Amino acid sequence: MSAPHTAPQSPSSQRRRRSGGRRPAGAPVAAPVQHEPERPLDVARENVTFAELGLPAPLVAALVAQGKPAPFAIQTVTIPDSLAGRDVLGRAQTGSGKTLAFGLPMLAKLAGGTSTPKNPRGLVLVPTRELASQVTDELAPLAASLGLSVGTVVGGVSMGRQIEQLARGIDLLVATPGRLADHLQQRTAGLGDVIITALDEADHMADMGFLPQVTKLLDKTPKGQRLLFSATLDGEVDKIVKRYMTNPVMFSTAPPSASVTTMEHHLLLIDPDDKKNIVAHVAAREGRTIMFVRTKHGVDRLAKQLRATGAMTGALHGGKAQNNRTRTLDAFKDGTTPVLVATDVAARGIHVDDVSLVVHVDPPADPKDYLHRAGRTARAGDQGIVVTLVTHPERRDVETMTRKAGVKAISTSVRAGDTELARITGARTPSGTPVMAPAPAQ
Repeated sequence: MSAPHTAPQSPSSQRRRRSGGRRPAGAPVAAPVQHEPERPLDVARENVTFAELGLPAPLVAALVAQGKPAPFAIQTVTIPDSLAGRDVLGRAQTGSGKTLAFGLPMLAKLAGGTSTPKNPRGLVLVPTRELASQVTDELAPLAASLGLSVGTVVGGVSMGRQIEQLARGIDLLVATPGRLADHLQQRTAGLGDVIITALDEADHMADMGFLPQVTKLLDKTPKGQRLLFSATLDGEVDKIVKRYMTNPVMFSTAPPSASVTTMEHHLLLIDPDDKKNIVAHVAAREGRTIMFVRTKHGVDRLAKQLRATGAMTGALHGGKAQNNRTRTLDAFKDGTTPVLVATDVAARGIHVDDVSLVVHVDPPADPKDYLHRAGRTARAGDQGIVVTLVTHPERRDVETMTRKAGVKAISTSVRAGDTELARITGARTPSGTPVMAPAPAQ
């Protein structure tokens, strides 16, 4: 694989530098290998619009109505090839606009056709329920402009309602692998009519052990067009590419390291006995904060402790019912609950703008987990801070892990209430007035 060509992360800078996604005149055509070399994103093409990319007029009008007149870089370069019927590989972090990068050409391809009961014509596979919900929310209004329907099939919610939805006919289905496999087994869904498939966050599906299910699902789809987006394209993901994609064109907006210039990284060296107080002071800050811990039990325990100190805190992990997770995430998005405590797996669907601080209360297990957690902040060009709480026995392992992640972190010794902790994180003294836990979902 060739060295990646990176693009700016912020929307403003992305609009200043555009690429048309096509070869410059006279450029050699790549030989039919597993995939072409990554194409550069900095070929001059100023002020490109969605209409110039070749999207249908109703879709363009719907985008403009949403306040989206100009595409992000990853959309600018991938959409023309997708519309041309090419298989496309996109290496992009969350926050780069990849949902529309694969969603818009899928909707354009499905326009004008009709779906039969139980048999969608377009399929998007995602690793988590939360991500499925967010992809659906973003694409459904745009699909309506073309007279198309978008449906969601995920675990943790009623099979009956999903069966009814599938029976009515769905043009574009957004699904998690496990629940879709259940529907195929019960013959309440079929994939024989699928003409275009997208895999979103394929690396996360690999991390979560879903790729065996993904391969079985892809085996049941006809050999149609395929789009794959992932933060990394190695290991198990590369096996999917080689097996299921035909000479795909490849683009990248993200290096496989934490090089976002709007993100600061800090290692906060702490006394283990002071850790609980430090976390409480950080939770009392202004702004949205996500705190990561290793276990589901740890999530619930920390959320309860923080509410006791006066911080309205939500808890998110895979052991909670889907309606509870949805309610918790909605409260975090609208600011009702400014602090969210989560496990790694549950957080894979958290795509919320304006998260200004990520706290590794428990240091992550490996560089990939660090980068995934860190990616919850500094999205779409916003500023963000990532801090890791490190005790003396953990310091060597954490420094090695961050170095492998490509992170240059500043190490600072802090205690609860001191000026350095406040300077780095915005920490404040907790009110000490307990707050009630969010009401359980009905």
